[in-house]
This record gives sequence, C-alpha cells and structure tokens, in this order.
Amino acid sequence: MILYLLRRLAVTAAILLVICAATFAIFYLMPADPAQGACGKACSPERITEIRTTLGLNHSPLSQFGDYLTGIVSGRTYGTGEHAVNCPFPCLGFSFQTNQPVWQMLTSRLPASFSIAVGAAVLWLAVGVAAGVVSALRCGSLWDRAAMTAALGGVSLPIYFTALVLQYLLVVQLDLLPYPQVEPLTTDPVGWAQSMVMPWITLAMLYAGIYARVTRGEMLESLGQNYVRTARAKGLPEITVVRRHALRPALMPIVTIFGMDLGALLGGALITESVFGLPGVGKLAADAISSADQPVILGVTLFAASFVVLANLLVDLVYAVLDPRVRAVGCPC
Repeated sequence: MILYLLRRLAVTAAILLVICAATFAIFYLMPADPAQGACGKACSPERITEIRTTLGLNHSPLSQFGDYLTGIVSGRTYGTGEHAVNCPFPCLGFSFQTNQPVWQMLTSRLPASFSIAVGAAVLWLAVGVAAGVVSALRCGSLWDRAAMTAALGGVSLPIYFTALVLQYLLVVQLDLLPYPQVEPLTTDPVGWAQSMVMPWITLAMLYAGIYARVTRGEMLESLGQNYVRTARAKGLPEITVVRRHALRPALMPIVTIFGMDLGALLGGALITESVFGLPGVGKLAADAISSADQPVILGVTLFAASFVVLANLLVDLVYAVLDPRVRAVGCPC
C-alpha cells in the first residue's frame, strides 16, 4: 500500500508541474504584455520598463518559469533595494487590480466555495445514489420511470435557470429563505445553512440526476452477475446481497466521477457563485477574467487544477480500499 501511495504521489507531482508549465506559458508568453496590464492604460514607457524589470519579465521564459516555481515553493522578492517587495510562500504573484497577494485572495474566498461544494456534494450523493439504487431494484416500475424522468429533467436544466427560479420562488414569492450571502458557520450556523440552501439545491439538481442514472445502470449490471445469484442462492438476506455484493462494485464509477466533480467545485463554482453573488473562488475568477487580471486568472487556474488532481489521488486511494487488486497491479492494462 505504501509503494502504491508513493507511486501515485509521484504521478500527482508530475501532473501538477505540467499544469503549472502549461498555464504559465498561456498567461505569461501571450502577446499581451503583463507589464502593461499591471500599469494600466495611461502609463509611460519608462514606467512599463520599470515594471518589467520588477516582475522579471526581461529575463528568458525559462528563467521566469523558474522564478515562478521558486515563488510557489519558497516565496520570492520582486524588485531590488528599497523598492523590493517580498511575496511569502506560496507566492502566486500580486493582483494587477488590487495589488493584493493572489494566494491571500484565493484563501479568503475558499470558505464560501468549500461550503457550497461540500454541502451540495453531500446532497446530490445521498439523493442520486439512493434514487439510482431504488430504481435498479424496482426496474420498470412507476418509481423507476418517474425517478429517471426527474433525473433527466435535472440534468437538462441549466444552472443559471434553476438558480433564478429558486430565487424567485423561495425568496421573492414565498419569502422562505433570505437572499444568499456568506454567513460564518461558527457564529451563525442557522444563517449559514439558510444562505447555502439555494446554491446546494441548484447544484444538487444537476449532479443528482447524473449520479442516479449512473448508479441505476451499474446496479442493474451488478445484479445480473453470477456472484449475486450465488449469494441469493446461499440464502443471504436481500439487504446483504444488495449492500455487499451489488452496491460495492457499482460504487467504483461513482467514486471516480464524485472525485472529479467535487475537486472541480472546490476550485470554484463559477456560474453558481456569480448568479447568487457569493464571494467564492469562482466569482473571483469571473471578476478576474472581466478585468484581464492575469496573475489572479493564473492563480485560480492552478488552484482549481490542484484540487482536481488531489481529488483524483484520493479516488485512487479509495479504489485501493474498495478493490485490493488495484494496489496489487496498479493498472489493469
């Protein structure tokens, strides 16, 4: 198990390095001059030259990339002498618009994104998997047809449409919930939960439909296997057959897509946060894109990619727990 974990950690580090190089190349080697973006429109050539020197843009691309990696690992210093500015570890640069450290901006927005992603994930996982299991056990019944129709409807509706409808019904018409805003969980748990209900439902309606359909398909396949028939022939209780022999192998693809979905949402639910006006990582990305704030866009990209890669690492470890053959051979191919 330890060797398997070390192999996966090495692969994860390599993937993060490739992602870092790709995003750096996209945002720092484009025709658009970062020095011009940092200085603004009304800026003298002398000031642009000074900014290029401070940011190290007059160095070779390889040297710039090395400085960027050094900043992420141990921090870096911009400029020299009395005008030097220290960027502590992990340094992702400074925003062109606010001059704040990008890492500080990301971490300040993470609690909102974390609250949205984790709460919605619990909701869609519970509803989607339960609906899929019941539909598979009652295949062809009225429940099966109704659940799959509802799942198809949830998958088909765009997030912004669902969010606006929920706001109109629950806030404007029925006055059941306040308009979403970030409430500290530790000081006001009730207010925090009320503010998060609509974003949770909005995301859960989309993802629960996907999980219900995938779970139903995998469960139907598992229930038709010989080992399930053998378990029933032995006289095992039906709940044991379903839980231990049918549901466990059906969870493998669920774990895969859950890791991907949760990792992506932890990096920011851009549409959901923008519609509800919640100050998460996704809203930060939307604001940075509209203002062409390159360091923030690059930081959000690396931040979100890191969550997805780490989520995949956790998925691999869960695979090793669910199926010991995975850690024995590493890869079926």
